[in-house]
Amino acid sequence: MASVFDVARYILGKTGPISAMKMQKLVYYCQAWSLVWDDPPDAPLFDERIEAWANGPVVPILFDAHRGCFKVDADFFQSGDDTSLSGVQKDTINRVVDFYGKKSAQWLSDLTHGEAPWREARSGIPDGVRGNAEITLESMSEYYGNL
Repeated sequence: MASVFDVARYILGKTGPISAMKMQKLVYYCQAWSLVWDDPPDAPLFDERIEAWANGPVVPILFDAHRGCFKVDADFFQSGDDTSLSGVQKDTINRVVDFYGKKSAQWLSDLTHGEAPWREARSGIPDGVRGNAEITLESMSEYYGNL
């Protein structure tokens, strides 16, 4: 199975340098759509946990790697190995980047705030307040599978 670092490195190889916030949202959407599109169904693209932070979905282990950096590029994640991704996984990532990649980080964050997986994970947490509730694979699969 790929790691979130493999996915991030592949995304950044396609987009070039982008904000860390935008990269986090693209990683999230890659995971979400892989649960719907890829075989076997509901197989995650990566195992790392996604949390519902105030500015949208974040993979904490990825955040720890880019903490303090506004922009990141493919060379930033030396531990990532995008050659470990299958053709199907790369196709999913390509489609996500083609669709969401031209959007701003803020637009992507706002989009996630309107979607059930983030909203449900943040239930009871006031806007702008830190939180680390998990966005489950099940909630992502159910929501995006019904779109």
